[in-house]
Amino acid sequence: MGAHAAAPARTLTSITMSKFLDAIRAAVHGPAQHGAEPSAAKSRPSDVQVAACTLLLDIAYADGEFSAPERAHLESVLARHFGLDAEAGHRLIAVAEQERARAVDYFHFTSVLQREYDLGQKMVLAEIMWGLVLADGTIADREQYLTRKIANLLDLEPGYLAQAKSTAASRRE
Repeated sequence: MGAHAAAPARTLTSITMSKFLDAIRAAVHGPAQHGAEPSAAKSRPSDVQVAACTLLLDIAYADGEFSAPERAHLESVLARHFGLDAEAGHRLIAVAEQERARAVDYFHFTSVLQREYDLGQKMVLAEIMWGLVLADGTIADREQYLTRKIANLLDLEPGYLAQAKSTAASRRE
C-alpha cells in the first residue's frame, strides 16, 4: 500500500511542477515569442484619471444604480477627455471601482485634482459630473448633493457649478 500511495503523489507533484514551469516560461517568453512589447495602454491609469473616474463613479452610484445611460456617458467621457480606447477605459473604471470601495472620503481624490487641474479643467469636470447626473433623465437628491459637495471641495464657486449644469443640460437636448 505504501508503494501505491507514493506513486500518485510523485505524479501530482510532477504535474504541478510542470504547470508551474509552463507558467514561468509563458511569463518570460510570451511577449517575445509573439514579437509584442508591453503597451503603454496596459499600464496603470494616472492618479488624475483614477481620481476623476472614482468621483464620477460615486456620483453615478448616488441614486443606487449605475444605469446604462450613465455608463455610456462615462465611457464616452473617458474616451473624449482622457483619450482612452474602450479597453483602457474599462481598466480605468475597474481601478476606480476598487478605489471607490476603499475610500472613506473624497479628500484623497479631490486633493489630486486640486493639485493637477486648473480652473478650466475643474469646470470641464463639473460639466461632466452634471452630464452624468442628467444622463438617465432624472436628478436624484443625492446626485445633486454629491455634485455640489465635490465642486465645493474643488473650490468651484456656486456660479461656476450653475454654469456647468446649464452647459451639460444644453448638450443633452
